[in-house]
Amino acid sequence: MTTTLRPAAEPIDPIAADGRRLRRPSRFRSIRLGELTVTYVPDGAVELVPRGWLPDATADQWTAHADHLDENGNLVAGIGGLLVEYGDRALLIDSGVGPVTVPRDPDNPLIGAISGGALLENLARAGRDPGRIEAVAFTHLHGDHIGWAAHRGAGGEPVFTAADYLVAEPEWAQRHPSAEHAVTAEMLEVMGRKVRPIGDGEEIFPGVVASTAAGHTAGHTAYSITSQGRRLLAFGDALHSPLQVRYPHWSSGVDHDRDESARARGALVDELARTGDIGFGNHFADVVFGTVARDDAGRTSWVPLP
Repeated sequence: MTTTLRPAAEPIDPIAADGRRLRRPSRFRSIRLGELTVTYVPDGAVELVPRGWLPDATADQWTAHADHLDENGNLVAGIGGLLVEYGDRALLIDSGVGPVTVPRDPDNPLIGAISGGALLENLARAGRDPGRIEAVAFTHLHGDHIGWAAHRGAGGEPVFTAADYLVAEPEWAQRHPSAEHAVTAEMLEVMGRKVRPIGDGEEIFPGVVASTAAGHTAGHTAYSITSQGRRLLAFGDALHSPLQVRYPHWSSGVDHDRDESARARGALVDELARTGDIGFGNHFADVVFGTVARDDAGRTSWVPLP
């Protein structure tokens, strides 16, 4: 799908256009950004339990925003990667959760069911062999972002055979196994042989610059993607839901530093509202590409690309 990028003049209710989009994981979506093609490549989805995942929200607020919840009362969060193509060259930002299926546990206060495994098939749909991707960059080292990169393919080698793995220096320096974040020592070992630490402000691919947005993790990284005067900001897990554009103080219950996360999120939302640039939210249901609008009262909202 190719979308004409036209920032909205004022906030709109995304449900007015298509109420289904906030209740389903994102489909395969591709946009043109100057000389670059930017494609959301789905891998699967995870259910986020709203009161556990975003504990700063009240019961009344969830009632008011029930249109963001699925039939089970959960936020629908897609899992996938962002493919950036420049001619024959290709960069992937995050690599999904991998071939993982976890059933819903009613006693888990944070997440419901998890399903993954579609990323390689969808890369093929985009005409990309994982072995010909030159680099995989990561927003952070959680299992739903490093999955396929930490997965051994045929012959026991990582599936992205030719790729460097680009990780912010503080993120890699503080890596550790974590059952809560679905990261094992083996996954980090698989990645370790391919990792190249990167710094804040470093250009890692034509038009793609890493930018510190810590809080969710110690070295969480956003990526600014620019070509021919058009810009997209991939903000990773600084935001998990379009509702956090409206309420930037809502931090995730799993944020490494909730105060720092709120500061980073507020700065990202303000930047997008000021510039009119496109944002990309990996977990934003089926509204992964959008802009931020600010009304006369100063309220910000996510405006999905049509």
